[in-house]
Amino acid sequence: MEDRILYLLHRFRALISLVALAAACLLTAGAGAQSFPSKPIRMIVPNAPGGATDVAARLVAPKLAEHLGQPVVVENRAGAAAVTGTNAAAQAAPDGYTLVMVFDSFTMNPYLFKNVQYDPIRDFAPITLVVRNPQLLVAHPSIGARKLQDFVQLVRSKGSGFNFATAGAGTSSGLSLELFKSMAGVEPTAIHYRGGAPAITDLLGGQVSATIITAGVVIQHVRAGKLVPIAITSAKRHPGLPDVQTMAEELPGFEAQSWIGLLAPAGTPRPIIDRLHATTEKALAAPDVREKFENQMAEVVAGAPDEFAAWIKAESTRWGTLIRERNIRLD
Repeated sequence: MEDRILYLLHRFRALISLVALAAACLLTAGAGAQSFPSKPIRMIVPNAPGGATDVAARLVAPKLAEHLGQPVVVENRAGAAAVTGTNAAAQAAPDGYTLVMVFDSFTMNPYLFKNVQYDPIRDFAPITLVVRNPQLLVAHPSIGARKLQDFVQLVRSKGSGFNFATAGAGTSSGLSLELFKSMAGVEPTAIHYRGGAPAITDLLGGQVSATIITAGVVIQHVRAGKLVPIAITSAKRHPGLPDVQTMAEELPGFEAQSWIGLLAPAGTPRPIIDRLHATTEKALAAPDVREKFENQMAEVVAGAPDEFAAWIKAESTRWGTLIRERNIRLD
């Protein structure tokens, strides 16, 4: 009986120690969050200057610095289709002083390239989904089609003789074309460019006939009447283009959106993540920031970290499935 009492006493003391340790960890994390940040923050952009992700980072960073009281320095680390900079961010110290602003290729690249060292779900702590941006299926006016049904029939009739531009094979533009091909049962010839700008240049010149690309890249040409908007890839019609039908109206279930999000390395204390989220939410609420995004047809989201985590998981599953089904590899 005495041995049993001693055993229970030992277990009780061990439990008290664990509770005390957990409380100490919580107090330490809380104190760390209260003193955070005490030095400049680095925001990695794994893309070249001037692109959509870089523009978003440079809109948000000054507002974050204003609210946090420390500089937020944007660092472009382009290379290997955004893999280089994202790998570096995944390996950074999880202390809140290294962030990464990513584009939608973040969830696609692990299925496309062998040199991806990060897992989009396991290796990052989501802060917020910054913006979502629908894509537009646009065509050169010379093709004649103005509605999606007519466009699909035209592409079917021409087969490989119809040239379709993309911003790159592994980009959301390229994969949205693969989704279109799969769901519409068409096989146009894909012309993969090194980015959206050269693809649009050739589309405007009539060297290629159509593309699916982030709306913000082409909206000025649509408004000027230089390109014909055939359909939008969001689930619902966009208030800025109310007469443009969704892809899903002709191809049920079709949805694809470009997006930009902010993350930290996995293991970053949750109180710091929560503070960064609250601060980013304030930054995105600034009228000048919101106006600049909305002028590019981007929807400001600023959702909670857990909502962004669910978004990343869903995007990873959806595009991973398509990439495997279409047997797409880029290395």
